[in-house]
Amino acid sequence: MYTDIGKALSTDYFRIADQLTAEELSYLRRTREFVDEDVLPVINGYWEKAEFPWPLVEKMAKLGIVGDGIVGYGCPPMSPIATGLVNMELNRGDGSLGTFLGVQAGLAMQSIAMLGSEEQKQRWLPPMAALDKLGAFALTEPLHGSDSVALETSARRDGDEWVINGSKKWIGNGTLADVVVVWARDTADKQVKGFLVEKGTPGYQATKIEAKGSLRAVWQAEITLTDMRVPEENRLPGVTSFKDAGRVLAGTRNSVAWAALGHATAAYDIAVGYCQQRTQFGKPLVSFQIIQERLVKMLAEICSMQLYCLRLGRLIEEGRLTDTIAALAKMNNTRKARQVIAEARDLLGGNGILLDFHVIRHMADIEAIHTYEGTETMQTLIVGRDITGVGAFV
Repeated sequence: MYTDIGKALSTDYFRIADQLTAEELSYLRRTREFVDEDVLPVINGYWEKAEFPWPLVEKMAKLGIVGDGIVGYGCPPMSPIATGLVNMELNRGDGSLGTFLGVQAGLAMQSIAMLGSEEQKQRWLPPMAALDKLGAFALTEPLHGSDSVALETSARRDGDEWVINGSKKWIGNGTLADVVVVWARDTADKQVKGFLVEKGTPGYQATKIEAKGSLRAVWQAEITLTDMRVPEENRLPGVTSFKDAGRVLAGTRNSVAWAALGHATAAYDIAVGYCQQRTQFGKPLVSFQIIQERLVKMLAEICSMQLYCLRLGRLIEEGRLTDTIAALAKMNNTRKARQVIAEARDLLGGNGILLDFHVIRHMADIEAIHTYEGTETMQTLIVGRDITGVGAFV
């Protein structure tokens, strides 16, 4: 009963596919096939057991979708919209896989591509694009979430090395990574700097965060750095202040907007398919006026999210995407996705809380996505400052 629920109805009501190139459609199709054929049949088991889906990551490596638009260094040629479509589709399958890609390509690889030396790029980016090497991005600290600029992790120059002390939290891939981008404040000039910490470095200790209720199939770590020594050659030379970390983060807010669209699309498709097949009071649920009204309103929200994402891609192509535009898109799409998913869960009735129907997994995962890369409140304040000229931050 209720077969092919995830493939019930196309959400491309405004014919956005007409705006895509053949190459972008190719990325969309092969990622969608991977999600439908490989991810959806097995992901609930990994999510429920909080197991990292290594077999899916191995299959993902063969798709040529890891690179976040980085040019060269073994990365696939991806337009900003192709990158967004891949993020959308992976999250349509599962938020953990989408988050894994966001950390690997959008944070770790982009930090190296944007701020690293040529030697660092040549060494790390090709194997990371092939998923032969995994990366992590260690910025957030236990006492500094939204207020990340106030990070307390310290870096002290000692000859040709840096001695780093501090702690980090919520670091995706932190227990698995071959290289971790660690952000720390220089004790001499008080400016934030970035360092590439290689696996096995003494003084680096990562512990997987347990008992999560969201993004259960991707592992986040709590990290302790104790007199960890990193050679000067592993410092990212393009980092001179926290603003450089902000440049990397600004790009990921675009990806999060696409990710939220993927979650909402999954929930909507499942709801439509379910209501078409579920019979109550002698007829299918879709024959009731109130059901049709709710489905149409869900579709309207998804279409608006799609248009946000399409415009984001175009602005990146034109070199005109600003931090504030990305912030507004992230805020809007994650908030709308929560609403759409909540509607879908309600439309499925009691079945909506069963993993078999997938919606409850998306409902749990969207909570993390709504929070990371800047909460709705912080995005609102960023945009509010831009439109009013008045900063409301403490």
